[in-house]
Amino acid sequence: MVPPAGTPPPNPQQIQQFLSSVLSQRGPSALPYAEDTKWLIRQHLLTLISTFPSLDPKTATFTHNDGRSVNLLQADGTVPMPFQGVTYNIPVIIWLMESYPRHPPCVYVNPTRDMIIKRPHPHVTPSGLVSIPYLQNWIYPSSNLVDLVRELSACFSREPPLYSQRRPSPSPNSNPNHNPNPNPNPSHNQSNPAVMSNYGPSPSPQARPQPARPFPPSPYGGRPQPQPQTEDQTEVFKRNAVNKLVEMAHADITGMRKAREVEVEGLFSTQALLRRREEEIDRGLKELQDEREGLEQQLQIVLMNSDILEAWVRENQSKNIDLKDLNVDNAFECVDVLSKQMLDCTSADLAIEDVVYALDKTLQEGAVPFDTYLRNVRLLSREQFFHRATAAKVRAAQMQAQVASMASRSPHYAT
Repeated sequence: MVPPAGTPPPNPQQIQQFLSSVLSQRGPSALPYAEDTKWLIRQHLLTLISTFPSLDPKTATFTHNDGRSVNLLQADGTVPMPFQGVTYNIPVIIWLMESYPRHPPCVYVNPTRDMIIKRPHPHVTPSGLVSIPYLQNWIYPSSNLVDLVRELSACFSREPPLYSQRRPSPSPNSNPNHNPNPNPNPSHNQSNPAVMSNYGPSPSPQARPQPARPFPPSPYGGRPQPQPQTEDQTEVFKRNAVNKLVEMAHADITGMRKAREVEVEGLFSTQALLRRREEEIDRGLKELQDEREGLEQQLQIVLMNSDILEAWVRENQSKNIDLKDLNVDNAFECVDVLSKQMLDCTSADLAIEDVVYALDKTLQEGAVPFDTYLRNVRLLSREQFFHRATAAKVRAAQMQAQVASMASRSPHYAT
């Protein structure tokens, strides 16, 4: 069971127990934060409370603009605001949304009944939603709540977001931090319970439980004018210059962030290209390795044949052969009938090629009539065709016989 929003832990020890309890809840009462970020959320809140004790961690129901309600953590209290040598306390509520801390929290100024939000204000909307450069440039995981509150204090110091409807009359025995009206709920929030803004919906009245603590009056006094008529022009110029510098710094940071994002996208594309090339190189290396193995096998075959030929040469060198009486036709002996037939067909084919070449030469020299040349070429081509066809059939028969011989020599295994 999630502890009620109206009973926050009163001391640091109970604050730690409170956060550990609500962040360890399981089931329907569990807070909608990612499990891998709950420890970081707890550290952010503990560091915030130790740095700014005026802020208390609570849980409350946040109603989105679409009517969806969810139980969320919030830091409710005041933010110190130095203004013209006096430190004021600005009431705020910092909602830790479901996607926190990967996305920024939602900050609302929570004026009391006698306070009014300044209109127009560069960082606060009429509904109380705060928008400062730190929220817009939120970077996970370096951004945190302590730096956020410090930036809120600095921005509010340059441009206070609240002013009082009436100036309270101080008494000698009055506390400077005492507020005569203990009810912090603003009347205009009751008439406008939910307003859509740039960073999300404004919480409904039940989603914004208010602490019963007094707040000091606004530095603006009772007049609702944004700036007094007697304000020093030097201070106005200085404040405008600071605001201009902040805007320029924000624009520069935005441009740098976009440039870095483009650069990172380019690096990701280069990384993907390098990975594809790495895969191609790996495939090429594998193909080269396979080709190397094939060449090594062929080299072994060539070396084996070379040994056979060298042995034959050594065996026949001792024989005395009279080269003058050597018959060229008997220099080669065919091992079978098919080899003899292949030798005859190949020799006849090559002989016809020589005859056709000689006829071409004689035709060019004019020694043979053209009709005689055509007739002889036709006859020779027909004969050459038959020889080539016979050689193709013999070659097929030799391949079949070789396959059958290899199959007969291979070992047979019983199944």
